[in-house]
Amino acid sequence: MNETPHALSSSRTLWELVTRRAALAPDRPLFLQDDRTLTFGELAARAERVAAGLYGMGVRPGTVVAWQLPTRIETAVLSFALARLGAVQTPVIPFYRDREVGFALRESKAEFFAVPGVWRGFDHAEMARRLGARGVFKAYDDLPDGDPSVLPPPPSDGTAVRWIYWTSGTTSDPKGVLHTDRSLLAGGSCLAHALRPSAHDVGSIAFPYAHIGGPDYTVMLLLYGFPAVLFEQFALPDALEAYRAHGVTMAGGSTAFYSMFLAEQRKQPGVPVVPSLRLLAGGGAPKPPELYHAVVREMGVQLTHGYGMTEVPMITMGSPDDSPELLATTEGRPPEGMEIRIVDGEVRLRGEAVCRGYLDPGQTAQAFDEEGFLRTGDLGRLTETGHLVLTGRLKDVIIRKGENISAQEIEALLHRHPAVGDVAVIGLPDAARGELVCAVVEQPPGAGALTLEAVTSYLRAEGLAVHKLPERLEVVDALPRGETLRKVLKYRLRERYSGG
Repeated sequence: MNETPHALSSSRTLWELVTRRAALAPDRPLFLQDDRTLTFGELAARAERVAAGLYGMGVRPGTVVAWQLPTRIETAVLSFALARLGAVQTPVIPFYRDREVGFALRESKAEFFAVPGVWRGFDHAEMARRLGARGVFKAYDDLPDGDPSVLPPPPSDGTAVRWIYWTSGTTSDPKGVLHTDRSLLAGGSCLAHALRPSAHDVGSIAFPYAHIGGPDYTVMLLLYGFPAVLFEQFALPDALEAYRAHGVTMAGGSTAFYSMFLAEQRKQPGVPVVPSLRLLAGGGAPKPPELYHAVVREMGVQLTHGYGMTEVPMITMGSPDDSPELLATTEGRPPEGMEIRIVDGEVRLRGEAVCRGYLDPGQTAQAFDEEGFLRTGDLGRLTETGHLVLTGRLKDVIIRKGENISAQEIEALLHRHPAVGDVAVIGLPDAARGELVCAVVEQPPGAGALTLEAVTSYLRAEGLAVHKLPERLEVVDALPRGETLRKVLKYRLRERYSGG
């Protein structure tokens, strides 16, 4: 049995891909974490036992199961156990709090909710109880277990909706994005074929496994048969020991990761920060051309950046064969099967990796045009070589470390503050994060002085997730407004503060 990655990408479901790779290389490592290793064969065997345990709890094909878990071997096993059952799973980013988690549980109608218990000082089980979540169970160290002989046949239809991911989009509430096994397989296949890894590579997952990038990256591992190091909590320089010990050759995640690695490299110029590293890759946030050139020049590794979103995990990706100019100034080219159309400057997409729509049918109707192309809300153009250049966004979304943050959500909360008359929340360019969150406040007459600490304390008390908190506050006498409808002109604020 000697199947190629391209042949494996024809798998109809994620579970089929798992079993085919396990048959090919049962003893090869898949996930490395601390001193633990999970092989491809062990993933298939453990996931079946966990699926049986879930089945004994009442999880059936089509049952909606939410999980909010950190990046751990157990998390991946649980996710594939749910894929084996044909359940509908809805991953929730671990640092989301009551507002986002409560919305996700209500909208998805989740019948079960897997949590880590107390993690990084926060009690997720208590939050689940507070929110009235159903079927709450802990899945940090111990997972449900059972006899696989009780299981029904694995799912065979890869086009059924079995994944609900969450994105804030342009509204204050998250949007439930509907994916199938086939759309996730297509996204992961596109990433893999663009980066061209080999069985000798060692990757890394330093971002939340609950992100759309979790299955995207894991599909690449399954297709090419190489392992990745998992980081439950990622911080440099602490994580460098694991990168070096496991001989990681491919790292990254987003612009913020590139900047962190570059900062570490600059502590000892000329001494490779990770001697085995050959490639940084990622997406999810703007990449300044000067950052690309600095990474290549100072770290001596290649950097390939791409463009994706929760709705379409892989749209374009830079290729190691691209010229330095194209790698620095574009988002790469779309893979085979991804159609890109530019309509009035907006990037629109059609292909197998595109989601099926949203939980809200009204949002789905608005998101797709009459020819079935997804309206991304991003502005861009295609070069003569077919590379995509992004030039801006129609959506009022801030992308910080690869995560979408709704300005409207933060504005709605700040409008309730007694010391805030009006407010505009904007994203400002930031080399480390892609963008940072800046709140520009117009105070009412007689209001006391407002500080950034007071603003963030208030938003924390309102239940806003930590990663959405403003990192900068500007207080102005009057927000700039248009003459006709008196709408706040955010572009003027970005121009005013982007250099500071």
